[in-house]
Amino acid sequence: MTPEELGALIDSVLAEAVSDGAVALSVDDLPTVKVERPRNRDHGDWATNVAMQLAKKAGANPRDLGAILAERLAEKDGIENATVAGPGFVNIKLAAGAAGELARTILAAGASYGRSKTEAGTVNLEFVSANPTGPIHLGGVRWAAVGDSLARLLEAAGSTVTREYYFNDAGAQIDRFSESLLARAKGEPAPENGYGGAYITDVAEKVMADCKAAGEPDPLSLPDSEAQEVFRARGVEIMFGEIKQALADFGVEFDVYFHEDELHGSGAVTRSVDILRERGHVFEQDGATWLRTTDFGDDKDRVIFKSDGDAAYFAGDIAYYLNKRERGADHVIIMLGADHHGYIGRMYAMARAFGDTAGKRENMEILIGQMVNLVRDGEPVKMSKRAGNIITLEDLVDAVGVDAARYSLVRSSVDTTLELDLDLLASHTNENPVYYVQYAHARTRSVANNAAEHGVTRDGFNPAALDHRADSSLLGILAQFPEVVAQAAELREPHRVARYLEELAAAYHTWYGQTRVTPRIGDDVTEGHQARLWLNDATTQVLANGLNLLGVSAPEKM
Repeated sequence: MTPEELGALIDSVLAEAVSDGAVALSVDDLPTVKVERPRNRDHGDWATNVAMQLAKKAGANPRDLGAILAERLAEKDGIENATVAGPGFVNIKLAAGAAGELARTILAAGASYGRSKTEAGTVNLEFVSANPTGPIHLGGVRWAAVGDSLARLLEAAGSTVTREYYFNDAGAQIDRFSESLLARAKGEPAPENGYGGAYITDVAEKVMADCKAAGEPDPLSLPDSEAQEVFRARGVEIMFGEIKQALADFGVEFDVYFHEDELHGSGAVTRSVDILRERGHVFEQDGATWLRTTDFGDDKDRVIFKSDGDAAYFAGDIAYYLNKRERGADHVIIMLGADHHGYIGRMYAMARAFGDTAGKRENMEILIGQMVNLVRDGEPVKMSKRAGNIITLEDLVDAVGVDAARYSLVRSSVDTTLELDLDLLASHTNENPVYYVQYAHARTRSVANNAAEHGVTRDGFNPAALDHRADSSLLGILAQFPEVVAQAAELREPHRVARYLEELAAAYHTWYGQTRVTPRIGDDVTEGHQARLWLNDATTQVLANGLNLLGVSAPEKM
């Protein structure tokens, strides 16, 4: 019996009690009942506080109402007992057969177990969006892992998701990048505020080689202004190609790469501002054009067009948001680094100026991620061999591998600064969380293979044979997976899936030590062995489903 099925059973019991007058409520007063795991498993498999929710409306004592519910539940098939505890909690223990049916449910659902329609809608999820001026640094790597996992979670919860990368190939940073490439090609030092690192030499040499292969003039034979444009165009293309490849190797692909220039060249900026002007939110002051964002919660009004007529960066943000909404996005989620925290007020105000909502699960939603620090041998790791003063995606993957990198970046809330111990993540010990979870999956496959060698099959299944306390504990955690997925999607917190998988792995390792899937030498195969093979394989499925949501592999062997 799944938590949803138990909740539906409680719904029906309440409806019966209302119908026969035992509870003084109308059917319209009854909520959809949800159950949760009690902290102390001695109290039962599941608990509900619905009696406390309804007591006031029913004019009854919560414990008395709980007693009515418990007595009626205890008479239903699949319920071993139901009792009232504390101020009115109803604790429920499932019969072994009803609890064990979950293994069949999971294996029948397969890869779809845990999926739902709780977040139905269209989402435009923008993440990473690093400027193509160098390799992706650790902050961007965190968003690559978290963003891709969030996209997978939202899809599992029923959303249609567009993964989008905002590509800025213009502006002051790109100017400094192209100037740095030209200087390096000339053998000169980087300009002030320019870019260093060995990658600048690599890109500059590649630009020179590509020009030669294409039969184009040597850029260094051109005037500096023309040479810089060559290094800009080719350098950005080369750098962005490297970024895309690094992300692909990390298991992250995007549906849309949106160029900032499209907004200005298409007239989208002017049109979006005109729409806001028609809504009465744009005004002129000191020769500049402003959006009155203070009407929508911002701390000050924002310039759209400066007094010299040039568009402020915010103008592009306005047009880009409208573009996403007009492409059909119900929810626009933007993932930004910690240095953009002050950006939220103006962006939310802008969305509201269009008549939209802003905030968690609204039309416009901004997620802020904190920094990542690396430690090796107890000391901070600060320098990259290739990039100079930053640690890159490639550095992290080279040190610990894709799986450990992705898992470790996702398993903590993005609200917290993350410190990664490279020695721990490269180790094959239970202290390494990704190893611990992956090893649990590999162990389930080893158990299944061993079972096959001993003649244990899934040809028969008696769920009532799952009568050991460890069976019950493992089934209870497996039952929580759909709720964990739905909640992680709702709260935009993929780390909840990682922490759940660690809890599941712990329960499985305990179960492995306390029960048997294969008979001892000389013994016959029993219904208990068969039933536990079903439970073992159900655990395989849930571990694989959860790891897939994090973009982490589920190995057969370790």
